[in-house]
Amino acid sequence: MSDVAIKVEDLGKKFIIGHNKSQDLRNAFGDRLKKILRPGHREKEDFWALRDVSFEIRNGEAVGIIGRNGAGKSTLLKILSRITEPSVGRFEINGRVSSLLEVGTGFHMELTGRENVYLNGTILGMKRAEIKAKFDEIVAFSGIEKFIDTPVKHYSSGMKVRLAFSVAAHLEPEILIIDEVLAVGDAEFQKKCLGKMDEVSKNQGRTVLFVSHNMDAVKNLCSKAMLIQGGQIQKIGNTVDVISEYRSTSITGSHREFTRPGGNTHPAYVKSICIEDHREQVTNHIEVLKSYRIKVRFHVEEFIPHFILGIGFTTLEDFPVRTTFTKPNDISKGEYEAIFEEKDVFLAAGRYRLIIGLSSREITFQYVAEAIDLHIEDNPDKTVAIRASNGLIANQQFSTINKLAP
Repeated sequence: MSDVAIKVEDLGKKFIIGHNKSQDLRNAFGDRLKKILRPGHREKEDFWALRDVSFEIRNGEAVGIIGRNGAGKSTLLKILSRITEPSVGRFEINGRVSSLLEVGTGFHMELTGRENVYLNGTILGMKRAEIKAKFDEIVAFSGIEKFIDTPVKHYSSGMKVRLAFSVAAHLEPEILIIDEVLAVGDAEFQKKCLGKMDEVSKNQGRTVLFVSHNMDAVKNLCSKAMLIQGGQIQKIGNTVDVISEYRSTSITGSHREFTRPGGNTHPAYVKSICIEDHREQVTNHIEVLKSYRIKVRFHVEEFIPHFILGIGFTTLEDFPVRTTFTKPNDISKGEYEAIFEEKDVFLAAGRYRLIIGLSSREITFQYVAEAIDLHIEDNPDKTVAIRASNGLIANQQFSTINKLAP
């Protein structure tokens, strides 16, 4: 029997991007005019989310998949989970696969948590007696005993993640595929999930594929990692080496736009971040003892009580330097901008990375690791005394802004 759990050969996934979004009479007339005046104009174009992807993963390996948003990580997992078909290439899966790619994946919203546990087990090919034997363990791990007979449509995103992960991890799959969905939920349960994945891989000899932006989690769980950039594999190998390669090629500029996270389960998400110097020029090179500001634009899908936005500063080696938070605010649906402003830079000269977190009480909506780089440069004209600083958000008020122009 082969010890290869997953084999991928020359895999590619192509999407067709349309540029004609509106079908009303005015736009239809405009599109017709464009065809006459610009005969070479294309209304659609091909986009390769994955291209020429080949690799092998052996039984019992825990493999971390890293890369920036839009690199193709989630598309790869959807293909391996047979949610979507590849455009070219082939892959082989040897073993039963359990996937957790988006909050609520595999759940029937009208059924109760109990009914969904049995439904998922049946889909995986398990007999009712096998599911029943695991049921109490699944519910205990999820921690939602009181709501197990409540329809899933009434669950919060955190409750859905708890139950979905517990089902995926306990129904004895040979291959466990987890996307960054674990970023939704409380920190204690995330730690619990990582411990369970470690147990599944090391003690039970099962294969784990884990997509995450949390480099510490990838290092602790995975001995092997895969870096994907622009839909192609840039490096496969030892986790520490691959993470080092990722960091060396992921230097960001002074302004960065973000794509919306996959699925429709993120009540708040970051849209952009930029850094401005004391002259209000967009740059990520700031002199010591000069003022600067960080602007974070984000979208809120629904009313959120006690909303908090946090900004963290780390070294390139992930050593935490400082963290600052907005005051808790009750905010409604809309576009927002948060401003972190510091009058005098009290960080030592060097390069730092910024982390952004959106949360409410104990629930994390989004965690953006390595959001953008900040370069602090020596100021030769001043005597600099480096001292500790807790950081202050000068403008802690959230005000609704106009949507960005398309």
